[in-house]
Amino acid sequence: MEKIQLEDIKVSIVIPCFNEKNNIQKIIEAVLNSPVPNQEIIVVDDFSTDGTRDILQQKIEPLVYKVIYQKKNTGKGAALRTGFNNISGDIVIIQDADLEYSPKEYPTLLEPILEGNADVVYGSRFMGGRPHRVLYYWHFIGNIFLTTLSNIFTNINLTDMETCYKVFKREIIQSIKIEEDRFGFEPEITAKVAKSGCRIYEVGISYYGRTYQEGKKINWKDGFSALWCILKYNLFKK
Repeated sequence: MEKIQLEDIKVSIVIPCFNEKNNIQKIIEAVLNSPVPNQEIIVVDDFSTDGTRDILQQKIEPLVYKVIYQKKNTGKGAALRTGFNNISGDIVIIQDADLEYSPKEYPTLLEPILEGNADVVYGSRFMGGRPHRVLYYWHFIGNIFLTTLSNIFTNINLTDMETCYKVFKREIIQSIKIEEDRFGFEPEITAKVAKSGCRIYEVGISYYGRTYQEGKKINWKDGFSALWCILKYNLFKK
């Protein structure tokens, strides 16, 4: 199969954000300056209350394809569901607004799809030799546990189920009904793409993690939610 050239496709980049007034301009600039020529940037604000919405309205709206404002805070999964309903690109990339993941790595994420090998690509923080900020040990253990449990049920060998960087062909992501509103999206989408039989690849990425003092939001409750969602979407949902 002939390789697809990056300049010949449109890439939709969906950015869910909540209370990211210190980072939203920086991440938009980073995405705009990424090595992807044909971008469709969709920002979904999950009812921010810290001034993020003012920045989006005054400075970001003219720079991107679309900014969508949720009417209430419903979570990352709901924001992504809204974003996916508005994409028109050939491929979609999920990009968090917190600067933990670098848009410079889009070509690495897109390569398995462009080469005709993959339908879905996960960017793993735990494979390859790229920089990885050293932070919370128990988060690392929790991620390994959840990824391993997910793999047991899906029978795929991911190293980082909880990664932000997930890339999909548009027809794949738009064919999947996303039910989880919050961080349960990660195990849900993993279970559903595994069941679909599509080709899933992983590539190593950098990770510039942040502390809770710097604005990190995920917590132990989200870990228990992820555990339930692994069981729910692998055992009880078709």
